[in-house]
Amino acid sequence: MRAVAAVDSGQVVNPDGLINQIEGAIIQSMSWTLYESVTFDDTRITSIDWQTYPILRFDAVPDSVEVHIINRPGQPFLGSGETGQGPAAASIANAIANATGKRLRDLPLTGNGSRMRSTREPR
Repeated sequence: MRAVAAVDSGQVVNPDGLINQIEGAIIQSMSWTLYESVTFDDTRITSIDWQTYPILRFDAVPDSVEVHIINRPGQPFLGSGETGQGPAAASIANAIANATGKRLRDLPLTGNGSRMRSTREPR
């Protein structure tokens, strides 16, 4: 598995920092999208420790994360702290829909309890 991103942040001051930020955003978004979920009962939160909380583990991290920077000298400096998160989640959801024909609508995209709608078959 690999992840590829192209990022336009206006004039880039620190390319290495920008690449690191986007790589981290993609990995964090993958964890939110595929694993993370706070659990509740009738009175409280039941996910109370990191040993049982579902997060992306190192064995599930992509083999390659490529970040391509679109540097635009002379343009305004743009923030890019969250630019990898929304697109990463949408890309994962679209890949699942493309592979399975099912559109998952709830996070995490496990299929367990998620409402699924076929995109290939009529309702």
